[in-house]
Amino acid sequence: MSLLIEELRPSDPLPDMAALVARGSPLVLRGLAAHWPAVAWARESDTAFARGLAALDAGGEVDTLVMAPEEGGCVGYNAGLSGFNYDHFRVTVTEGLRRIAHEARQARPHGVAIQSAPIADCLPGFLAGHPLPLLDPAIAPRLWIGNRVTTPAHFDEYHNIACVAAGRRRFTLFPPEQVANLYIGPLDFAPTGAAISLARLDRPDDPRFPRLRAALEHAQVAELEPGDAIYIPPLWWHHVASLGRLNALVNYWWKPVPAGGAATGTALGALLHAVLAFRRLSPAERAGWKSLLDHYAFSDTDPAGHIPARRRGALAELTPEQAAALRETIKQYL
Repeated sequence: MSLLIEELRPSDPLPDMAALVARGSPLVLRGLAAHWPAVAWARESDTAFARGLAALDAGGEVDTLVMAPEEGGCVGYNAGLSGFNYDHFRVTVTEGLRRIAHEARQARPHGVAIQSAPIADCLPGFLAGHPLPLLDPAIAPRLWIGNRVTTPAHFDEYHNIACVAAGRRRFTLFPPEQVANLYIGPLDFAPTGAAISLARLDRPDDPRFPRLRAALEHAQVAELEPGDAIYIPPLWWHHVASLGRLNALVNYWWKPVPAGGAATGTALGALLHAVLAFRRLSPAERAGWKSLLDHYAFSDTDPAGHIPARRRGALAELTPEQAAALRETIKQYL
């Protein structure tokens, strides 16, 4: 049986960003965006919501996926994993909404999904009227709109707050250590940009994925209505099912920068390089490098505590300039 994700009600005090980052586990924030005009439109009707967004449409084109009816709205690969199971278009938000409205009238609708659209580019007028006081205003939101579409379990390396603006969404989350039980597809060839699970949660008895049931024992689930939000920590696997004829989500990704320190940048490149560098070594060498990585990269103790501060080099707290110099050194090794 799945666990319910911990929740905060509108009457509960909100955590600040630092507290969210420190908790390391997901949290549902009921009513966080209930004050948004878009939520009021959605509560009125799908038509009112679509008209409200169309009135703000600045004409910027957004990435839109269209899936054949037989795909059941699940974003993924074709049968041979040689490509993906959708056609990709660049259209305006208004055009995407029209296609969703058209599909709502069909007996066997195509799946339609507007994906990760920067709101500043396509709906700039949305920003002033839809603030999220919990977050730094510099964090740029993105828009996701679709009909009954499912994104299989995947992870992001950023902190994420996702707010449901219209429709309903069911989030099923798994802790990072469930990676071996989720049957993740290629790291560098994925339909959503991030590697996804090849196993479908609605098919737990698929003989190709016998460990999926073990993952489901660790699943945490929440269903969100318009105005509700969820915090998803980095590297948590999240499977997202949109349940209404018209669904919209606004999300905010961010990565904290230590005070006075340097931005860490993306870590996915480091993972890919680690696969390239270590995966094919002998078992003894892999064990040795694992010890070094555990000590220098993953230990909670300071691996340079015995070295004078002026000689700690890459193990010191780096300024942005020192981090840039270290990246240049890394390039030389590559």
